[in-house]
Amino acid sequence: MTEAEQLARYIQLLGEQVSTHVVRHRDPFCDFEERGFEGGDTIYSIDKLVEPVIVEAIGQWPDELKPVIVVAEGMGDEGEFRIGDKGDSAKFRILLDPIDGTRGLMYDKRSAWFLAAGARDNGDATMLSDSLVSVIHEIPISKQYLVDSFVSAKDCETIGFRKDIFSDKRWKIDCRPSTSVDLRNSFSQVSNFFPGTKALAADLMELIATECTNQSFAGRSLIFDDQYISTGGQFVELMCGKDRFCCDLRPLLYQISERLTGEKPILGLQCHPYDIAGLMAARNSGVIITDGWGRELDSFFDVHTPIHWCGYANSMLQSKIQPLINNWLSDHLA
Repeated sequence: MTEAEQLARYIQLLGEQVSTHVVRHRDPFCDFEERGFEGGDTIYSIDKLVEPVIVEAIGQWPDELKPVIVVAEGMGDEGEFRIGDKGDSAKFRILLDPIDGTRGLMYDKRSAWFLAAGARDNGDATMLSDSLVSVIHEIPISKQYLVDSFVSAKDCETIGFRKDIFSDKRWKIDCRPSTSVDLRNSFSQVSNFFPGTKALAADLMELIATECTNQSFAGRSLIFDDQYISTGGQFVELMCGKDRFCCDLRPLLYQISERLTGEKPILGLQCHPYDIAGLMAARNSGVIITDGWGRELDSFFDVHTPIHWCGYANSMLQSKIQPLINNWLSDHLA
């Protein structure tokens, strides 16, 4: 087994350990208590459950995989810490979002996801395009007993598994993005989770709906909206054929708001590199992921850079929707 294969195995195991720990130690009366603001997002009590698990689990990894630099949401303001002998150069750098989708999980509404990307350490210059492995692992709500996990290695197809958390039985599941060439009767959306960018996101979605359903009445319930407050969750919905299109343009929408009002907006929460740690897994399943302008999406392993992205189930949908987004953005940012 190569070091990269070992890394994939142990990151997947880490995802399972985090998920199991959250399931066993949740407190629905306290999970939603705010515990600060770190790494570009609000930290809740449920987030704090996993920090000791991560440190202990990686500390037990084989010596040939350590030292490891972990870059993660909620691990201090800079979100970076080292595990392993301080006298040696780090071998790998791991970008983590231990619980992506905290808000839905802490109210027991919807699954969250453990997200990770692992690359050979190149210091602060390490980028997602350097990733050797990417893992997306489900953290379920209390009444759920099946969880999904997706693992991808560089230049390999993404492998999906479903696991019974009580019996530990698991079986393979397929990643099958939709092959439909339009948005009729689909779940497709422009992310508008929080106040501040909702009006702009809705305006863009109305344009896309009108142009991509071949209908003059976009409000005829031909497109359904699913505001899943989890980038990993959004990726999985595209990977499994449940959504056909999704984009999160919040950094660009804040720029447009500033132009329209002449005032610098109070920035709300935005997507960050750790939120797209499952990028390679999504791409290797067949999903097309770009930045908001349709360019190659990449990022350094950090916790602060604002990320905008678009996801398409197939190239035909991209060819229809991407020009609409580009023109709309150009009109608003000219």
